[in-house]
Amino acid sequence: MRKLILLAIVGLIAQLVDGSLGMAYGATSATLLLATGVGAAATSATVHLAEIGTTLASGASHWRFGNVDWKVVGKIAIPGAIGAFAGATFLSNLSTETAAPVMSGILLAIGIYLLIRFTGWGMPKGNLGKPVRKRFLAPLGIFAGFVDASGGGGWGPVATPALLASGRMEPRKVIGSVDTSEFVVSVAASVGFIIGIGSAGISFGAVAALLIGGLIAAPIAAYLVRLIPSRILGSLVGGLIVLTNVRTILRSDLVDASDGVQYTWYVGILLVWIAAVVWSVRAYRREKAEDAADEQASVPA
Repeated sequence: MRKLILLAIVGLIAQLVDGSLGMAYGATSATLLLATGVGAAATSATVHLAEIGTTLASGASHWRFGNVDWKVVGKIAIPGAIGAFAGATFLSNLSTETAAPVMSGILLAIGIYLLIRFTGWGMPKGNLGKPVRKRFLAPLGIFAGFVDASGGGGWGPVATPALLASGRMEPRKVIGSVDTSEFVVSVAASVGFIIGIGSAGISFGAVAALLIGGLIAAPIAAYLVRLIPSRILGSLVGGLIVLTNVRTILRSDLVDASDGVQYTWYVGILLVWIAAVVWSVRAYRREKAEDAADEQASVPA
């Protein structure tokens, strides 16, 4: 019971992060499940089954607050579903010993990206312009869907920055559209895992716990998307994902690092993580002060 309550809290926090940044629900949840010893394919299957409910609730909440561009959702969701099904099939066919380090490696790359992206630059910004083209969205959806299913998370970290960098959508609509399209991706990944591994190893109690936590957080996150400091949150989540997945890799049969080597890595990562969060807080405060000064200078005397 204690483990299920913990998973519900994880689901709540992960959905708050995902609904605010447009990414990291799967990466956060999968990282925790993988660290507790759940198999890689079962971990990704559990997360994606839970995401069917959380993404549906998140999409509905974002739609209610006007954060969804349905044309973008229509162009990216189906390619994303194709990529997710392929990724689920790929992971299901890997051996248990190989799958865990592979998944941790993908999650580690996502964590490093989040840590660098948000610490150094915050949320990507661009100039609003023409509609996003299908020839850009379709390949993006296929790639993001494959990474998402094979790594237990990755739809948001791949799709959200790419759409933001295009400069053709408001950040809130990018986040809302990515979260909404993820429902289709989660369904496709779940079908792929059920065909590939059946229900073996999938903890439906964990699915329910993650789902309940995510459902509670979804409407809150959709509202907070305009208020929460994404730069600080991105640094915090990125560091957590990096630390946890390095731990999984170092303890895997492929590496089997000694305790001394493990602790050296942990201390090094913690120091970098703390420095990154401190930098993000200072950068956020500096940006707020600059924005306030610009607003004050624009007011007629």
